Amino acid sequence: MRPRLQLLDEALIGRILDEAREVLAGIGVEVHNDGVRALLADHGAPGDETTGRVRLPAALIDEALATAPRAIRLYDVLGTQTHDLSGANVHFTPGSAAILVLDAASGAMRPPTTADYVRHAKVVSGLANIAAQSTALIPADVSEAIQDSYRLFLSLLYGEKPVVTGAFTIESFGVMRDMQVAVRGSERALREKPLTIFSCCPTSPLTWSEVTSQNLVDCALAGIPTELVSMPLSGFMAPVTLVGTLVMHAAETLSGYVIGQLAAPGAPILWGGSPAVFDVRYETTPMGAVETMMIDCAYNEIGKHLGLPTQAYISLSDSKLLDAQAGLESGMGAVLAAASGINTISGPGMLDFESCQSLEKLVVDDAICGMALRLARGVEPREDFPALPRFEELLGEGHLLISDHTLRNLRSEIAFPGPVIDRANRSRWQEEGSVPLGERARREVERLLAAYRPSRLPADSARELVRLMEAEARRAGMPALPARDV
Repeated sequence: MRPRLQLLDEALIGRILDEAREVLAGIGVEVHNDGVRALLADHGAPGDETTGRVRLPAALIDEALATAPRAIRLYDVLGTQTHDLSGANVHFTPGSAAILVLDAASGAMRPPTTADYVRHAKVVSGLANIAAQSTALIPADVSEAIQDSYRLFLSLLYGEKPVVTGAFTIESFGVMRDMQVAVRGSERALREKPLTIFSCCPTSPLTWSEVTSQNLVDCALAGIPTELVSMPLSGFMAPVTLVGTLVMHAAETLSGYVIGQLAAPGAPILWGGSPAVFDVRYETTPMGAVETMMIDCAYNEIGKHLGLPTQAYISLSDSKLLDAQAGLESGMGAVLAAASGINTISGPGMLDFESCQSLEKLVVDDAICGMALRLARGVEPREDFPALPRFEELLGEGHLLISDHTLRNLRSEIAFPGPVIDRANRSRWQEEGSVPLGERARREVERLLAAYRPSRLPADSARELVRLMEAEARRAGMPALPARDV
C-alpha cells in the first residue's frame, strides 16, 4: 500500500475551486500583454483597456480544463522516456535560478560562474535520485541578456537528463526553443518527445506580466510543457489563512490554464507553484516553514482533484549553511511531497530562500530524495506468505543473511544511501577518521566529478548548440563565451 498524505477533503477542495472561479469572474486578472488580452477577448473575455483586467467566465475555465492533458511525459537528450507526470508518480529536480552558490572552500556565498554551472551539471548527471536537471544557477560571467539561453545551453551540452528551465525575457524563448530542436532534430520530434519544462509565473495578486504570459503562449504553441508557478504569500500578498492562500493560488493557476489552452488546446501544463507564508518578524518568505509545505501539498490535492499533473517548490531550506536546519527542512519537504504524490518536486540543493545552490547540500538531498522515494513505494508483500517456511529457515540457520529470499529482495526492500549518510557504528566511524557530514558531502561531490562521463549528445547537435549560443552572445555584445574546459 502506498502512503498518502491528505490535508483537504473533497468538499473543501470543491469550495476552494468555486471561490477561485468567483474571484476570476468577479475581479479577474490583470494581463499586461496586448496579444494575450486579444486572445482572451476573441473567446468571450474582453478586458478593460485602462487597467488591463480581464474577467474570466466559469465556462471558459471549464473548457480550458477539459482540453488540458492528464499526463505529461519527458524524455532525455537521447530520446529515452524518464518521466511520467501523472497519478502519484514522483520525480525530484534541483531548485532553479539561484543567484548565489555556496563555495565549499571558503564557506561563503558568491555569484556563480560558468565553471560552477558545469560542475553542477556534471554532479547532477551522477545523482541516482534526481531525475531531471534544472537551470539551477545564473552565471554572472555572461551578459544578462543571454543568461536564460546560456543556462539551457550548458545543461544540454553537459547533461543528458531533461531540464526544468524558464525565460526571464520574451526574446530568450526563440533561441531556447531552437536549442531543443537542435537536440531532437525537428520541431515535430520535440513535440513528440519533450525535453524541458518551462516555469511560467503569474505575479500575485492576480497578474500576468507581458513576459510571463508571452512565454506561456509561446510554449503552448511549440508544445513545450510548462509549470504554472503561482507564488502567493500568506499574510502579505494573499490572505493569511492557508485556505485563503489556496483560493488565490487556484485562481492564478486556473487563469494560466485558460491562457495556455486558448493559445493551443491540449498544451501540456502542470498545476504548480512556489507559495510561501510571510514571516512578519523578519519580512521573509520561509520555504522551510511547515505551513508553506502544507500549502504545497494541499494545492497538489486540488490539482489531483482536477486530474492534472502537479509540481511544487518544496524540499529546500532557508538555512545559509549545510547544517541541521538544512536537513530538517529539506527532509520534511521531501517526505511530505513524496507522500502527497507531487509529480515533479523542485528544490534539492537550495538554501537561503531559493537564492543559493550548494553542491554539497545537493548530494545530501539526493540521499534524502532516495529515502522519500522508498517511502512512496510503500509496503507490499514479497514472497512473505506463507510465513512458516521463512521462520523455519531462520530457526534452522540462525540467521537469514544469505537466504535466497534475502538475496532476491534486499535491494528492493531496503534503500541503502551513499557515503554522505553515516550508518557505521561509532568505533568504525572513529577508525575511518570521524568524518563530519560536510566533509563527506565534499568528498562525494569530488567523486562524482571524477566519475563524470561526457554526454552522449551527437556531435552535430553539440556543434549546432555551440553555433546558436555563440550567435546569441554576439548579438548581446559578447565577442566570446567564457571557457568551459573546467
